[in-house]
Amino acid sequence: MASILTCLLAIALWVFPAGSTSAIAAPAPQSLGAIPGLSEVLAGKMPELGIPDGELLPCPSTPNCVVSQGVDPDHTIAPIAYTGSRDQARELLIKVLGVVPRTEVVAQQQNYIRVKSSSPILGFVDDTEFYLPADEPVIHIRAAARLGTSDLGVNRRRLEQIRFALQDLGV
Repeated sequence: MASILTCLLAIALWVFPAGSTSAIAAPAPQSLGAIPGLSEVLAGKMPELGIPDGELLPCPSTPNCVVSQGVDPDHTIAPIAYTGSRDQARELLIKVLGVVPRTEVVAQQQNYIRVKSSSPILGFVDDTEFYLPADEPVIHIRAAARLGTSDLGVNRRRLEQIRFALQDLGV
């Protein structure tokens, strides 16, 4: 992992040399992941996720994951409560997800939505899941980075922004 980070730092310094004023004036590339082969490395392998046994999977021991079901204190996040119907909550969630930057829905079922989000420069990928059980008015949530140990709180902040957007829409 250290060699990958060293390589990424070298690429970043090559694209934006220290003391370079042109890096500030010129528009940033959409993603260094556009370099052939690099995007696949930074995206990581898509994990097996879902809702086996009616619950989202637990987080690994690394701090780059949060989940609202069956959690330890280090990875816990509250589910998103709603007051209307499950179908209304799901519809609004899909609308909110449609405006989250660099995020695309990759799987949908009546009670489950999975999205992937990528970081703006390097294209690291995070997987986020939303589970809408039929028997309670909440959306259970889980988000985890595919690679690395820390996500610097990005997944938690993204989920809280989604929560606030849904609350603003009256969910």
